[in-house]
Amino acid sequence: MSRGKNKKPQTAVTLLLVVAMLFSHTLFTSAAVRYDVNRDGKFNILDVTAIQKYRVGLLSEDDIDSAQADANRDGKITIRDATCIQMILAGILKESNDNMKMRINDTDIEVEWANNEAVTALKEMVNNNPLTINMSMYGGFEQVGALGANLPANDTRIVTEPGDIVLYSGNQMVVFYGSNTWSYTRLGKIKNKTETQLKELLSNGNVKITLIIE
Repeated sequence: MSRGKNKKPQTAVTLLLVVAMLFSHTLFTSAAVRYDVNRDGKFNILDVTAIQKYRVGLLSEDDIDSAQADANRDGKITIRDATCIQMILAGILKESNDNMKMRINDTDIEVEWANNEAVTALKEMVNNNPLTINMSMYGGFEQVGALGANLPANDTRIVTEPGDIVLYSGNQMVVFYGSNTWSYTRLGKIKNKTETQLKELLSNGNVKITLIIE
């Protein structure tokens, strides 16, 4: 009788172990693989093909993982995403990283970057190599410097505030320690500096800005 009584607890423990194993397996297999556009659990050239087929209407949005297909994170699925994945597969481009950091001279700056095509293109520029921008004081309220390339611009007339980072004329970055009204494309906002600190940092001569993705 005593041996018979022990069977139920042992059976229950066995069932719990089986359920736990199945649950952990489900969690493991359902975890999204980065850039697994076609949902086959792998990241390879077939994911590029899936984007291309989607673009020409051979696949619907239900057939792909839209979040993984938006490789450059601009909120759209375009041929640029297919190109981005191809470059990552070839080792030409590092995997996209949203943590683009800014340094003004020797001071690390915390920035809340905008979610638009200009910032996406800027991150692509910085992805493989840090970008150094030689800035110049202008107007008593800003520092401006050439990026060395044109970014997608969507200019609107805005009133800037200290800490605003904008794109001017498609190829120049402007960082404000004062205010101005003009047509710009927003790039971001400095978060970890007060207006007084920004003025001390930016109003005492030309500065050097470094952008880097680690």
